[in-house]
Amino acid sequence: MKKWMALSALLVLSGCAQISNYDEAVKTPAPQTLQGNWQTVGPQSDLISDRALGSLIITPQGDTLDCRQWQRVIAKPGKLAREGDTWVNVNRFVRVMPLELEDGELYYDGLRLRKVAQPTVECQQALEKMKQKPNVRVIQDIEPQIMRPATQK
Repeated sequence: MKKWMALSALLVLSGCAQISNYDEAVKTPAPQTLQGNWQTVGPQSDLISDRALGSLIITPQGDTLDCRQWQRVIAKPGKLAREGDTWVNVNRFVRVMPLELEDGELYYDGLRLRKVAQPTVECQQALEKMKQKPNVRVIQDIEPQIMRPATQK
């Protein structure tokens, strides 16, 4: 029993302990290199369709929004944290996903993303909803433009 307690304490002190509760994850301000709007480039095998988009928004304060869109929008607020030497995004479902920046591309949750000037219209709407309801776990009530009926001229 003492060995398990000592091992647990060692893991916590070394930064290797897993995040098991959203509130326990310490939100960390984002380094300049991670701040901004990141979006998938081209088709990605981890998205449901070639036309689907994945975005990750990282604020300077360390707030995040994982925004996926195709036939519907699913946006999950979270926060940037450190797990050992690794930057991670922790969402309210306590899903911890590492962030790896390489040659100007961000690898995250099986996706390859590049920095863009601004988020999609749908992700901007999700950001507003996140500000209105700061404790929301997931935002799913935004209709993607792709599903709106075409207007006749």
